[in-house]
Amino acid sequence: MDMTLSSEHEAVRKVAHDMVETAVIPHAIQNDREERFPTEALDALKQTGFIGLTIPEEYGGSGADPLSYVLVIEELGRGDANVRSILSVHLGLVSSAIVNWGTEEQKQRWLPQMAAGDVLGCFGLTEPDYGSNPGDLAASAVKEGDTYRINGRKIFITNGTIAGVALVMARTGGPGARGVSAFLVPTDTKGFTANAIHGKLGLRSCDTAELVLDDVVVGADCLLGGTEGTGIKVALSSLDFGRMSLAASCTGLAQRALEVMVDYTTQRTQFGKPVAGHQLVAELIADTAVDVDCARLLTYRVADMAARGERFTLEASKAKLFASEASVRAANNCVQAHGGYGYIDEYIPGKLMRDARVTTLYEGTSQIQKLLISRAVTGVNAFT
Repeated sequence: MDMTLSSEHEAVRKVAHDMVETAVIPHAIQNDREERFPTEALDALKQTGFIGLTIPEEYGGSGADPLSYVLVIEELGRGDANVRSILSVHLGLVSSAIVNWGTEEQKQRWLPQMAAGDVLGCFGLTEPDYGSNPGDLAASAVKEGDTYRINGRKIFITNGTIAGVALVMARTGGPGARGVSAFLVPTDTKGFTANAIHGKLGLRSCDTAELVLDDVVVGADCLLGGTEGTGIKVALSSLDFGRMSLAASCTGLAQRALEVMVDYTTQRTQFGKPVAGHQLVAELIADTAVDVDCARLLTYRVADMAARGERFTLEASKAKLFASEASVRAANNCVQAHGGYGYIDEYIPGKLMRDARVTTLYEGTSQIQKLLISRAVTGVNAFT
C-alpha cells in the first residue's frame, strides 16, 4: 500500500494548515475563555470552500473524496476542536445523510445552501433520557394528512443555535428502532426553539444546544427520503462518517499536543539539560508520537474504505475508539510535560485536555464502541 499523499491531497492539507494557522489558532484560547463562538473561523471555512467540501459538485460543493475531508478535519482538530465540530456535524452528519438518503427535491432544497454556508446543519438524535440507546427515543412525529406534528427534546446538539436545518429523529411508529423516522426540519419553523448550553468542561466555544420541538408542524416533504421507519438507519450511517471525522479530529488534537510538548521540553532546561533529555519525559513524548501515528493510520484506512464504496462501520468504530482515547492520553502527557505551566490557561495543554475528554463520550462512548467491535468480531450481541 502506497501511503504517500498525492499532490492534490498535499495541496488540500496545505490550504487547511495555512487557514488554521491564521484564522483558528490565534483566537482559540481567548474564544475558549469567553465561551465565544469562533465566527472568524466559520468565515474562513466559507471563504476556502471547506464548508461545502464533500457536497457533490452538482449541488455547489467541491465533491472532495473522504481522504481530503479527513485531512481538513485533522488540521482543524489540530487548531481547535471547536472549529472542527462545526464542519464535521454540518458535513459528516447532516449533508452526508441528505446526499445518501434524500430525495432529489430535498437535495436541491438544502445542499446548495449548505455548500455555500448560507445554511448550517445540526443533528438531532440524542435526548435527555436516550443517548446510547437511540432506538428507544421519545420524540414523536404524528402524521396529520400531508403534515407531521413533531414534539420532543434533543440535548447536546452541536450547531444547535446557528443551524438552518435540523436533522431530527422522531418516532412515527411503534417501539424500537423500526418506529423511528428522520426529518429535515427548518429551524425557523414555529415551535422550534434552540437553547444554548454554557458552562461545559471543554469545547467551550462550540455552539451546543438543547432543541425543543413543541408542536412543530412540517410537510411530508420533510420526511427524509420520503420513507418512514428508516430514522435509525439514517442516524447510524451518518455516525459512521461522524466517527471517521472524530477520529481525524482527535488525531489532529494529539498531533498538536505532541508539537506543543516537543517545543516546550526542548527549550526549557532542568538539571542542566533540556527537559526532553530526561528519560521519563522522553517516554511521554515517544508514547504520544506512536499514538498519533496509530490514530492517523486507522483513520486513513477508514477514508480509503469509504472512497472505495466499502462498508466501514467496524473500522470507523475502531478508529474512533483508539483516536479519542489516544487524544486524552496525548493531552494528559502534554500537561505533565509542562509541569505547573500546563495547569494554567495561558498555555494550551489544559485546553487540549478539556477538549479531548468529551471525544470519548459523544458519537458513541468508548464503551459503546467496544460493544460494537466485540459484536462484530464474535457475532455475539453484547447489548442484550
